[in-house]
Order: sequence, then C-alpha cells, then structure tokens
Amino acid sequence: MEQVKDVPAYIRAMYRHNNFMNNFGVKIGKIECGSAEVSIDIDPAKHFNHRGICHGGVFTALADSVLGVTGASVGAAVATLNFSMNFIKNVHDAERITVHSRVRHHGRTTMVIEAEMTDQRGELMATILTTMFIVGRFEEIPAEW
Repeated sequence: MEQVKDVPAYIRAMYRHNNFMNNFGVKIGKIECGSAEVSIDIDPAKHFNHRGICHGGVFTALADSVLGVTGASVGAAVATLNFSMNFIKNVHDAERITVHSRVRHHGRTTMVIEAEMTDQRGELMATILTTMFIVGRFEEIPAEW
C-alpha cells in the first residue's frame, strides 16, 4: 500500500465521520508524528453539572478522543487499555479547552501516551497518562514522518 504524503489531512479525513467526536463537538487541531491536539468549546447548558461546573466526564471524553488521533499519527490503530487522569482545575464559564498529547512509548503491542489539558489561557487543567493496546496498523500512515 502506498503511504500518504499529508498525514494530518489524511487523519482528519479518517475522523470526519466519527459520530462521537462530531456529536460531542471535538475539533482536531495540530497533528504531528507522535503527538496531537484536540479541543472542545464548553457550553454550560450542555456540559455543566448541577453544581455549575463542567462535568468530569466531558474532560475524560475529550482526553480519550485525542488518543486515537495520536496513535494514528504513528500509523497505529489503538484501543484504551488503561487511563489515568488527574483533575487540577475546572471550567466555570463557556470557554475552549484543549488536550495536547504525545507518545512516550511505542512498542509492538502497547503504546503509552501522556497528555495535558489546558484552558484557553494555557493554564493546566488536567494531566493524563494512558496505556493503549495496538489493535492494528494503518499501513498507509508511516510510523515516522
């Protein structure tokens, strides 16, 4: 199979029909080999809980969304095996939050990805550490580019 030349554009096209990410409002930002960025615009009417803060599940879903994109950036189809998130700060108003990730280990069957979530001012909101199971390869995406 011929390898793609514009990996970020190819990955964005792969995720164009991802129902969860589309319905949830996840936007894919920068993609580099071994790292990715996704974001979401927080809407208090949709994302806040009864205490007037963003529900932790929104943060978790956003963090999990970056993992597949990150795996794809090195040609790996991945599934979450283990997920750890440290919540540091919450959202109290409508704003954009972003998760930046990078591959820390890329083995034959597993991948370790770490990430940080920040608010629109760049302040740290959460740290994430995951182990991903490599379930397949995107042969058209090179492992290094």
